[in-house]
This record gives sequence, structure tokens and C-alpha cells, in this order.
Amino acid sequence: MIELAHPWLLMLVFFPLVIYFFASTYKERRDAVQVPYFSHLVEVSGKEPSKGAVKLLRNKLQAGLLLIGWCSLVIAIARPEWIGDPIEQKKSAREIMVALDLSGSMSEEDFFDAKGNKLNRLDAAKNVLMEFAQQRQHDRLGLILFGDAAYLQAPFTDDIETWIALLNETALGVAGWQTTIGDAIGLSITAFQNKDADNNVLILLTDGYDTGSKMPPIKAAEIAKKFNIKIYTIAMGDPSIESEHKLDIKLLEDIARITGGESFQAINGAELQLVYREINQLEKQEFEVLSFSPRTSLHHIPFGFYILLNFIILAPAIYRRFIRLSQSRRKNTIDILEVSERSYE
Repeated sequence: MIELAHPWLLMLVFFPLVIYFFASTYKERRDAVQVPYFSHLVEVSGKEPSKGAVKLLRNKLQAGLLLIGWCSLVIAIARPEWIGDPIEQKKSAREIMVALDLSGSMSEEDFFDAKGNKLNRLDAAKNVLMEFAQQRQHDRLGLILFGDAAYLQAPFTDDIETWIALLNETALGVAGWQTTIGDAIGLSITAFQNKDADNNVLILLTDGYDTGSKMPPIKAAEIAKKFNIKIYTIAMGDPSIESEHKLDIKLLEDIARITGGESFQAINGAELQLVYREINQLEKQEFEVLSFSPRTSLHHIPFGFYILLNFIILAPAIYRRFIRLSQSRRKNTIDILEVSERSYE
């Protein structure tokens, strides 16, 4: 389909009519010789006298070509464009932040991979998070690491490969050896505040209990709810085992309940995979469809036609001038030869 970028410029088509009806006729002054016996000259010459001002008129063909050329120029100025078929792009309406615990207790080797090899909790979480991320090709993912404090490892990005690379660079102890769940939630709230997604999700993965956050976890969850952030909590390890790093299941369940999320327990690698599959089912991907049509300018076609018409109009005049110039040169050559012959004689 063809559209005009500036259709209002088509009104310039009527500009020649304005000039024709409202502008005065072009007149040219010429020198004349006044003689008292003008009537006798007319009788002798046999010609009819005419007025001093002469209108220069074009023939109908020239006028038609000029009109067509002007219309072509106006169309070129109005800039015709070819509108291509609409192209749709899908943009995810959701952002998911993953908060990963790097405290000392994540070094416990109580998980197993598909081949039965022992893994510590951090490596097990990494393996499943990578699989989870690869299923989120249209979402924007972020990564928070927390221990003694919370740090933003990766801001929200749709570059999943880069996100996975940053996840692989994490190691035990880089954020300290304690567990600050409340600070991790608080940092995620700050990250979500600068975004305009409709569906904000935080996946909180930990194997301990809060050991000294500046912001109490429950208070942080209440603030997250106000910002429409849904939190899914995942408890890593067996809560029945008594140790100094015992899981605070009640706290994680309360955080999820307050924000409208879900709380899960992952005792081994298989269960951890089931947890992420469950989150996939709960959080269906939503898209904002952006549509645009490519535009290709066609103004060069009518402009080229205008140039061609001008060449056609001027070609006869150029040809006649060339013929007269050739004849004049030939006459001058003949005169020179005659003069040369006379001189020779």
C-alpha cells in the first residue's frame, strides 16, 4: 500500500492556476525606431502592424507536459511511501529477579545430579537455575546474591546467555557467610522500582534463616506487596535436620503468603527441578505485542519522471539551437574561404 508522508503538500498542485489568473502577463521592452512615414512603410512592405507587447504562448503539447511535470514534482515533495506488511515483535510483560543465598551452609553436599554424583547446595541450585533461565527466553531476568549483605550481580536483562554466565561466576563466600533475607528482598524492591513491567516476580532461594538484616524480612515482604512484587520462596535442604543453620520454614511461608506467592521445599535435586517446573506453571509468560510497518520512500520515482519531462520539453529547443549554431559556423567558414580565394586572386 502507498501512502503520502505529507499529503497536505498536494495543495501546491493549484499554485500554477493562482499564477495564471492573478499574475500579470509577462511583457518585454524592446527598442523601436519611430519614423514619420510609418504608413508608407506598411504599404510598401505589405505587412499588417501589430501591438508592441506580444504574449509568449506555448503550444498545447508543451503546456500539457509542463502540467504533468509540475504534478510529478508536487507528488515527490509530498513524499509517497510504500507501506510493507506489519511486523510484530513480542516483548515480555514480566521481570523475574532471582535472589540466591551464598552463605556458608550452601556448601553442604546433600544434593545429587542425574548421574548420582554428590553436589553442594549452591552447585545444585546453579544447575537448575540455568535450565530455568533457558526456558525464559522472552523474560527479563535479574540476579541478586546475598550473604552478609545483598548485592546486585545482574540487572534485569533479556540476554539470557549473559545472565547464565554471571550466575556461573558466583562462588561461596563472595557475599559473606551470613544470611540477610530481608536485605535481599529490599534490594529487589529497589530494582523493580525503576521498571514498568506489569508482572514482577522474585524467586528467593535460601537454606538458612535471617541472621541480621537491616530490614526485617516480614516488613520487606509487606513493602514488596505494595509494589506488586510476588515472591516465591525455596527452602534448600531438609528442615528436620537440627543444626546451627536450621531452615526457618515459617518465615519463608509467611513471606510468600504476604506477597501472594508460593513457598516450596527442595530436599534434593529432583525436587528442586520440580519446584521450578511448578513456578513455570504458575507464572505463564505474558507478552506485549509491538507492531510496526516498514516504510520505503518512493519520492525518487516522480522526481525522476519530472526530470525526464523537462528534458523532453527542452530537447527541441536545444536541438534547434544546435542546428542554428552549426549553420552559423558553416556560413562563417564559407565566408572565410571566399575571402581567402579573393585574396589569392
